[in-house]
Amino acid sequence: MKRWWIRPLVRLGAALLLPIAVPLVITLFIWALPGDPASIVCPPEICGGTDKLAADWHLDQGPWHFFTWWIQGAVTGEFGNSWRLQPGFPVAELLAESIPWTASLVALAFVPLLLGATGAATRFIPAKLDGVLQGVGLTPAVVLSLCAAALVTIRYGAFAYDDEAMRVKLVLGALVLGLADQALSGAVTGVRGLMESERTQRYVQIAILRGESVLANTLPNTVGALAGQMRARLLHLLSGAVIVEVIVRIDGLGDLLWQGTLAQDFGVVLAAAFGFSVLSASLLLIQALVEVFTALHIRRAPTA
Repeated sequence: MKRWWIRPLVRLGAALLLPIAVPLVITLFIWALPGDPASIVCPPEICGGTDKLAADWHLDQGPWHFFTWWIQGAVTGEFGNSWRLQPGFPVAELLAESIPWTASLVALAFVPLLLGATGAATRFIPAKLDGVLQGVGLTPAVVLSLCAAALVTIRYGAFAYDDEAMRVKLVLGALVLGLADQALSGAVTGVRGLMESERTQRYVQIAILRGESVLANTLPNTVGALAGQMRARLLHLLSGAVIVEVIVRIDGLGDLLWQGTLAQDFGVVLAAAFGFSVLSASLLLIQALVEVFTALHIRRAPTA
């Protein structure tokens, strides 16, 4: 406990750097592609005045100039206009339309993971079910997403984008995220392994003999690790959301990132990647705060 603050401090630093590092890497990748970025976005034989477009998009003075211009706007919520995906349309509005869908999708998918983790921690879910959950989780997200997309197409056809169909897509997409690629089974077995290991500690055995609650004794010492596991599960869901949104056609951040990449709209790609990095940084920050509050609680707790 002498240096309990190191891990939260590292996570805080990572949370601050992540939204800067991700756009920077993408910017350097854009300049690493053959040809200049303006010609890639709009070939001269099609656009003609590529030099003017490069100046308008701040692509004419190298990657560092473009990055500093872009990040200064991003921290104030100004992402410019779409270059090719929806030319002239504000990218900030595209983000505002996409983020709620992704947030809802991930939140719904996280519910069964949270319930499963709680059931494992309290032994409500018996260990003999782990094999069944792992068997279900062997199905890839791509396969389940294709099945969900087929169901929506068969049921709604040309009306696959009305309000009812979009709600059905959201629920089916959340089920895919929560079940596929060992998401639920990983949450259950991960928490179970952590809690069962802590239950073997001597202080817990003594607490049981005293008639005290096992969970009340183990939770303060495991909450930091549990927060780390839940952050990892949420990151797993965020990465899987890209696949689900593209295949099931949910208008979220992952689909926006994919569509921007296909259209070579680097402004949209940068903004969508920035959105994902901010979400990831927020999870790091939450984990750091949990570790700080847990450490302070343990330090204030009586020693006898």
